Amino acid sequence: MHLLAVGLNHTTAPVSLREKVAFSPEQISQAVVGARAWFARNGSQHASETAVLSTCNRTELYAVADVDNPIDMTAHFLADFHKLPYADLRHHLYTLPQDNAVRHAFRVASGLDSMVLGEPQILGQMKEAVRQADEAGGLGTYLHQLFQRTFAVAKEVRSTTEIGAHSVSMAAAAVRLSQRIFDKIADQNVLFIGAGEMIELCATHFAAQNPKNITIANRTLERGETLANRFGGKAIRLAELPNCLHEFDIIISCTASSLPIIGLGLVERAVKARKHRPIFMVDLAVPRDIESEVAKLDDVFLYTVDDLASVVQSGLENRHAAVAQAEAIIETRVQSFMHWVDGRHVVPIIQDLHESSEQVRQHELERARKMLARGDDIEAVLEALSKGITAKFLHGPQQALHQAHGEERAHLVRLLPQLFRTKR
Repeated sequence: MHLLAVGLNHTTAPVSLREKVAFSPEQISQAVVGARAWFARNGSQHASETAVLSTCNRTELYAVADVDNPIDMTAHFLADFHKLPYADLRHHLYTLPQDNAVRHAFRVASGLDSMVLGEPQILGQMKEAVRQADEAGGLGTYLHQLFQRTFAVAKEVRSTTEIGAHSVSMAAAAVRLSQRIFDKIADQNVLFIGAGEMIELCATHFAAQNPKNITIANRTLERGETLANRFGGKAIRLAELPNCLHEFDIIISCTASSLPIIGLGLVERAVKARKHRPIFMVDLAVPRDIESEVAKLDDVFLYTVDDLASVVQSGLENRHAAVAQAEAIIETRVQSFMHWVDGRHVVPIIQDLHESSEQVRQHELERARKMLARGDDIEAVLEALSKGITAKFLHGPQQALHQAHGEERAHLVRLLPQLFRTKR
C-alpha cells in the first residue's frame, strides 16, 4: 500500500488555476468516493483510502492505494474530475510519497505551510475534511491513524512553540491594505459578503476600526442577521446587491459559490453611481466571488488572496526560532508514524504465526486428551504434550537451517538465536 499526498497551493499555482481545481463543500464526498473508484478501475486489489482538503490556498488529495504509479494516477484523477488538461495541471502539482506525505500533513495542520505562518484556521479545515472523508467511507486504518497523529502534532506544535504568535491574518492584512486607500476606515461603509468563519474574522478586525456602517450580505438572511447583530450592523440578501453595491466603500467577499457573485457590469454601474469615488474590494474566495476583469476598472482596488501574500509575510524573521522548533517536533513525529507504518507490513505474518501456532496447540492438545481418555499416566501425557509442541515449533527453523547454503545459512545462524533466545 502506497501512502501519498498530491495537490497544489498558493506557492505552486496562481488563484486562476486553484479556483479551477477547488472542490466545493458539496463535491468533497463525491470526490472521495470518485477517487476510490478511480483506483479500483486502475488495478487496486484492496480497498483504497482517500481524503480531500480544499481551501482558498490549497487543494490536496491524501490517499493509500496498492496500484502502480499511484502519484501520477492521482494527478490524472484531479485533472479528470475537473475536466482540465493533464499537461496544464501536472507541473503545478506537488507529489509526495510515504514519509514526505506524512511530513506535509503535519506541516499543513501546524500552520507551517500556510500563506499566513501559524494561522489556526487550517486545522479546523483539515478536521472538517477528515470528517467528510470518514462519512463518505474514505478513511481506513492508515489515513485514520495519519490524521489522528496529524491533529496531535498540530496541538503539540501550537502549545509548545511560538509559531502562532504575532501572526498576521488575512483579515488583518485586508485592514492594512484598506488603510492605504482610505485615511480613516471610521468614515467608510463596509460590506461583507458571506457569513462563514473568514468573514466573521474579517468583520471582527474591521469592527475594531469603528467603520460608519457594517452590512452583511448572505444567501440566507437569518444567518447574516446573526453575524450582523454581533457588530451592530444590518443584514441583506445577496439578491439586493445590484441595487445597493454603490453605497459601500469597502467590500470583502468570501463565499462557497462556484460562480462569481459580483460581475464586471455590476461594479461598472456602482462606480458610475459613486461618481468615481474609489472602491476597495478583497476577494478571499476560491473559486473567486468577484470577476477578475473588475481589477481593470479605474477607481476600483481589487485584491485576491494571492495579492495579500506580501502583507501577511511581514514579521517572519521574528519567528525563525519557532519554525525550527516546530520542524524538529514534526520530524520526530514523522519517524514515529513511519515506524508504525513499517510495523503494519508484518501484521499479516504475525497473524499467520498465531494461526499456525494455534493449529499446533489444538492438535497436540487433542492428542493429549486422547491419551488421558485411554488412561495414560498424566505425567507421561504432559511430557508428550510439551515435546510435541516443541518439536512442531522447531521443525520449520531446523529444516530451513539444514536446507540453506552459504550466505543464507550464515544469515539464519545469526537470526535464529535472536528469534528463539538460544545460548551461544
